[in-house]
Amino acid sequence: MKALLVIDVQNGIVNHNDFREELDRIETIITDFKRDSSQIICMRHLVDDDRSPLYKESEGSELLPFIQEAADHIVIKKTPSSFFKTGLEELLIQFQVKHLFIVGFNTEFCCMFTAIAAYDRGYDVTFVEDATGTVNDGNTYEMSGLDIRDFVGTVLHWSDAIEVLDFEEYVEKYRN
Repeated sequence: MKALLVIDVQNGIVNHNDFREELDRIETIITDFKRDSSQIICMRHLVDDDRSPLYKESEGSELLPFIQEAADHIVIKKTPSSFFKTGLEELLIQFQVKHLFIVGFNTEFCCMFTAIAAYDRGYDVTFVEDATGTVNDGNTYEMSGLDIRDFVGTVLHWSDAIEVLDFEEYVEKYRN
């Protein structure tokens, strides 16, 4: 059984940049999983600091409406890992999920940490690289010109532990 994990598609992140392409890809993948009656689990990152764009009582912490509507389950998290002190693993066990597909935000934090944590727990993991995005850029890390999404995708791919695909590869391999 497979499931789609949609990570942190929240106002406080997506309003920070133009993420139309990533959001279109995420929406298409959600449609594929709905058509297959596969589980769609959406993560919502909440922060206690009222200065954060993901402050738990702010509009920024809210999932985008199409994500909220598509979710079979919404799981709250407070760290980059969707597994740490959440009910995610229990849901995956309940629905006998063996293969987890990952999309969402931010590529180099929550998406990457979750992909590695899922692999460590024995799940097959597919990371759809260009259906993830980040509010950061190379300047954030004092590495001008760094393509964060490509870098993370390359590292995960080279691990030979996590399947990394771009959207077109996902369509070719998994779309019915």
